[in-house]
Amino acid sequence: MATRRGFLGTASAVGAATLFTGQSASTASAATAGITATDEKAARDAIRAVNTRMRANYATLKSELTTQLSPVIVVSNNAVGGRFTLVNGGKQVETVDPVPEYFELAKSIAHVPLGLFSVLAAYLGDQVPNIPNADRIDPHDLDMVVTKAPGDKGWITPLNAFKTTLQTAHTKLGTANLPLDLENSCDKILSEAVKFIDASVAAQSFDMVSFNRFAATVYPSIRVNMTFAATAQITGIEGLMKRWRALIGEQAWSNLYVTVLSIWTTAELNQASIIIRRTMNQAKVDTHLIDLPTVETPSDPVFVALDNLARIVQDNVAAEMVFNTDLKVADALKGKEDLLSDEILQQIGGTAPTARTAAFGTATATATATAGACPVTGHTAAV
Repeated sequence: MATRRGFLGTASAVGAATLFTGQSASTASAATAGITATDEKAARDAIRAVNTRMRANYATLKSELTTQLSPVIVVSNNAVGGRFTLVNGGKQVETVDPVPEYFELAKSIAHVPLGLFSVLAAYLGDQVPNIPNADRIDPHDLDMVVTKAPGDKGWITPLNAFKTTLQTAHTKLGTANLPLDLENSCDKILSEAVKFIDASVAAQSFDMVSFNRFAATVYPSIRVNMTFAATAQITGIEGLMKRWRALIGEQAWSNLYVTVLSIWTTAELNQASIIIRRTMNQAKVDTHLIDLPTVETPSDPVFVALDNLARIVQDNVAAEMVFNTDLKVADALKGKEDLLSDEILQQIGGTAPTARTAAFGTATATATATAGACPVTGHTAAV
């Protein structure tokens, strides 16, 4: 990438100083030329107007492009395994929640320990006790979570209220018509949770040690629930992808874009993305499957997805036209990099951080699949 280091390296001491203190090198000469502060502001506003107009033009192009995007699948993660919308020919064809209901039910009971934690966290001691993996708990994080004074019993009432909810689910569990193994794991989680609540309330006390003991007891059952939830999601999503693929045809499917909206905590190795990528054109999946982390689930996920995708698509074309003499910069515009990132790293002598997650194709991704093979057609390359 072309840099300004040559300029910085040859700048005079005075010039370099004025550059980084905000004093323009032309200020003194401008003053002697009779340019007033008003003149300078007007000139700078005129320069800013160039960028303002560029952004307005770019927004207009993006707005027009949004209606042309096709085909696109928008995925909005939710409590029932994801809501999927197919956009084809510029129109929303169908919106579906394809995952079988037992996904939601299995996760609901698997979340019981988190439910207990949510009630008790503010009352935990602000010191990390000698428990397994104690070094993995950041004392500062713990201190911020704990907001109640030692001995505060405010946790008892909400904990008992949660117990009532658990007992109702436990009583009705047998009539939910769940697979036997799932029913048994849910029974274990619910019964152990009630026991933990009863013991804590009776003692008027709990701590990290007692909670960890409870969590360890129910963890094998949680793993069973996770297995059922994963199977449900794979089955539901792959079935929908197969149906939509037949609906729009192979040619359109080969150019499919998929945007997956999720909160930051599930944006990497997102469950929907893992499943969907196997059904896509493998030659394009790395550029056409786009994970969009959001602060919270948007009220109109389809609009947000298409708005972002339109920016991505027009950037792809703009990159090759604007930066045709520097492919590295072109790739930056087409990707997630800020255009100045490489320049900044060079000037501060830094390096880009490494990715936190392994590439797809590792054991995580291949546990239920054959090295990126599409379960619909078996293809591992372009359709």
